[in-house]
This record gives sequence, C-alpha cells and structure tokens, in this order.
Amino acid sequence: MKNTFPLLFLATALFSCSGETENQEALETEADVTETTTAPTLTKAWETDTVMTTAESTLYDEDADIIYVSNIEGDHSTKDGKGFISRMRPDGSVAQLRWVSGLNAPKGMAMLNDKLYVTDIDELVEINIADSTIAKRYPVQGATFLNDAATDGEKIYFTDSSKGTVHVLDNGKVTTVAEGMEGINGLAFNEAGEMFVLDGKGLRKYNMQDKTATPVNETVTGGDGLVIIDDSTYIASRWQGEIYLIRNGKEHLLLDTKGEESNTADIDYIEEEKLVLVPTFLKNRVVAYKLDY
Repeated sequence: MKNTFPLLFLATALFSCSGETENQEALETEADVTETTTAPTLTKAWETDTVMTTAESTLYDEDADIIYVSNIEGDHSTKDGKGFISRMRPDGSVAQLRWVSGLNAPKGMAMLNDKLYVTDIDELVEINIADSTIAKRYPVQGATFLNDAATDGEKIYFTDSSKGTVHVLDNGKVTTVAEGMEGINGLAFNEAGEMFVLDGKGLRKYNMQDKTATPVNETVTGGDGLVIIDDSTYIASRWQGEIYLIRNGKEHLLLDTKGEESNTADIDYIEEEKLVLVPTFLKNRVVAYKLDY
C-alpha cells in the first residue's frame, strides 16, 4: 500500500503533461491553419487624376524615390511621336508629367547604370536619367510589338510579344536569348539572376543555358506585369483587369476591375510601403494598392 500514492501522483502528472502538450499542439496547428488560409488583399491607397494618358508601365526607382510611368497617348503600335515618360512620387503626386517626350508607344522599362531603358514598338530606347535626354535607340529587326523590360543587374532584357521572343542588350548589341514563347509579355529576374516570364503557358522560370522553361503556375496565363517578392511569392497582372498573388505555385486573385473596364497593365511594387503600382491604360490613371499577404 505504501507505493500507491506515488504511482497515482505520477500517473496524474503524466496525464496532465500529456494534456497540456496536446492542447499546445492543437493551438499551434490552429494558428498555422489560420496563417495559411488568410486571404491576401489589396486596398486602394491613392490614384492620380486622368493625366497619365494610356499609362502602360510603372517602374520604381528606389535610390531616387521616384516612380516612372510610360504613357502611350495614342495607338499602341503607331509611330506618332506622342508617347512620353512621367515621373511621380510614392505619395501619388506628379513630379514631372512629360519628363521625356518624343517617343511613340513606350511600354516596359528597366534601369541600369543611371540609364532608363524603354521598349518602343520596334526599338529599345536608352534615356540618360540625369538630364532626361534620349541617348540612343537600338532597333530590333523584324520587331513590331516590343513589350516588357527587365535587368539582371548586368544586361537589359526585353520581350517581343508579336514574335514570342526575349532579346538582350549587351555591350550595345541586341541578340535573341529565347524563342517560342507564344503570348510572352511579363519579364523579371530574381536576386540569383534567374529569369521568369509570363506567357501563354503561365508563369515560368527560364533557363538560358539549356533553353528550358520550368512551370511555376499554369493558371495565370497571358500575364502582363510581373514582380518577384521572394523565391516563392510573385505578383502578376493581366491587362484586362486582374492582379494575382502567386505563392508556392498557387494563385490568389487580389483584384478584378474588368467590370469597371479598368486595365491592370505592367505593374511594379514598392517593397518598403507594400504598394502595388498599377497603370490603368485606357483609364489614364496610376492607382496604388496596399498589399496585405
């Protein structure tokens, strides 16, 4: 009889510890489920007046704290000299509406070595950021719809939606690095220098060495703007009026403005403020949305 109490006490203590452990695991599991099932959202932060005429692309310059906006102001494939580049502040105010003029149908943009590069129908235009002058134009033979642009930190890459190709500007020479990408538009590089594209097959990672593409998401096809947040998280837009967050290969619809006939063209992102910058094309505005994910 003298051993009964210790045995009972031990059993009670073990049961209590086991119960506490199970409860803690249940709480942690519940928290994990809540975290992974919380839907990402976009909330409008600001919008410009209708002064961004046929706004096609946005690009944030972190060093200068300035947003560049390409404005077609006319037909997207006509050489009419109406196109221009604007400069905006991250609060939505316009710094210079017609910072650079004399373009035709400017679309995608990328920055490298104090230069701004802009696709313009059949040529890549190089602009000196310091004095807003056009330094050089690089014609692309056979091109009719040059679109998005991006950099890996060393070279400028840009897409041709009409030909399904990706070109590169390297040491003043334009060559083709990828072909056979029907409907290609959006282009971006991660910190490791890997290239990601949006085309008719969805979001894909492209290996320029062996010319192969690995699917990341096959639902968001025909995408326009592409932003890489980290190795598993991307933001992709469709021109008609949709923006998606793609996380671990799964897409989440963030915004749908098709009913308002408000386009979502070549987007960009201000990481520090979690702002998605949306050029609305035919609505002639730039709209910024706060991302919560």
